[in-house]
Amino acid sequence: MFEVIYYSWSGNTKKVAEVIAAELGVTAENVKKKRGLAKDSFVFLGSGCYASRPGKKLRRFIAENDFKGRQVALFGTSGDGKGNEVRAMEQLLKPKGAIIKSSFYCQGKTFFLFYRGHPSQKELANASKFAKQMKEAQTTKEEKAVGTKGRKNIRKPKQSKGKKKKKS
Repeated sequence: MFEVIYYSWSGNTKKVAEVIAAELGVTAENVKKKRGLAKDSFVFLGSGCYASRPGKKLRRFIAENDFKGRQVALFGTSGDGKGNEVRAMEQLLKPKGAIIKSSFYCQGKTFFLFYRGHPSQKELANASKFAKQMKEAQTTKEEKAVGTKGRKNIRKPKQSKGKKKKKS
């Protein structure tokens, strides 16, 4: 099960969150309305960049929730597109025991309307690819975990070499 949780002031990160959620077949949830995490979910967390950090509400959400042993993928948007918000989220999550699987970040338009048109269609397509890769990796992992567990090892009888005996 996947969850996509984001904080977005200007709507850039919301766009990325919605593309990721669509690829995963879930609904993106604004952290302002989110109270906790579903048991054993793989969580995608995203934020815009505010003074090189994720949004305050997302930082609070991370602080208030248990991430021990939980798989997390991070995503973010920023005016410079360098991913400082993503690295900051990782620094908040690691001490809480989160398992950071991967991250994605791209440029977004800024408060002064610089970088209009970001995230671009190409960047949104890359966000979708990112989600697809995470989903496929998780699906493969779950299949391996199930494996042959609970199945009996049934062997086919060996066929004798040579000619078959004729029925009389």
